[in-house]
Amino acid sequence: MMDETALRVVTVTYSPGETLATFLDTLETATGRPYQVIMADNGSTDGAPEAADASGRARLLPTGGNVGYGSAANRGLSGADGLWVIVANPDIEWTPGCIDELLETAQRWPNAGALGPLIVTIDGHLYPSSRSLPSLGRGVGHALCGWWWPSNPWTRSYRRETGEPSEGRTGWLSGSCLLLRREAFEAIGGFDESYFMFFEDVDLCERLGRAGWDVVYAPTALVRHVGGHSWRDQPAIMIKAHHASAIRYLNRRYAAPWQLPLRLALTVGLGARYLASKLVARIGHGASPTRVA
Repeated sequence: MMDETALRVVTVTYSPGETLATFLDTLETATGRPYQVIMADNGSTDGAPEAADASGRARLLPTGGNVGYGSAANRGLSGADGLWVIVANPDIEWTPGCIDELLETAQRWPNAGALGPLIVTIDGHLYPSSRSLPSLGRGVGHALCGWWWPSNPWTRSYRRETGEPSEGRTGWLSGSCLLLRREAFEAIGGFDESYFMFFEDVDLCERLGRAGWDVVYAPTALVRHVGGHSWRDQPAIMIKAHHASAIRYLNRRYAAPWQLPLRLALTVGLGARYLASKLVARIGHGASPTRVA
């Protein structure tokens, strides 16, 4: 029997602009269940979260500063009491019934700890939101080649870009929109707050899997991701944060003493990629970078 406690939807805001209003507007038709929206705000200065709070459509929860994505999401989810919770970016546009479709999919996967929808860009292109966990070959190949050779075989395997999207277990799901079983999320300690942003979703899904929970892709549920809001405003900071998180994740994944040379090689390789991406951005006079995740 489905839990009818109000579904908590947490969105981490950082001057989200007009995307927040669209998020809240489209959420109204995404589910027929009662829900509450918590905006874990990391120091917005555009007034959008305050306006949403004043309208009564969402509750503002200041974090006290820019504490990072995972840390803010954890604060927004603290005290939730329903069976399921949602974490989603404020630049998500929900399609009618998509949350109910996620919840229906969850009934087919009683051991699911996390479920993610099919995500498309605003112009309709498929966003690779269901991916394999970074193995040594896939992870290194994607990290070193993905930014300049997008069609390389390692990136294609990592992002699962071949074939039709199908429901089933996966390695990890994009943190831009996640349905989480609260019990499972709390049991593993939530998001690892040592990741400021990026890779906290990879880490979360990997820990769910290690704890015995299924991570499930549910492509019959569809959302649109406007994307790029933070990237457009602070591309250099975002690229640096991504590479720092990638190094942190890979160093932890290959933490054995005998893997020290591998960790050094990965750190050097990702550092070179970061410097190259800065050069490309400089040549392009600050053009928005390609998504690197």
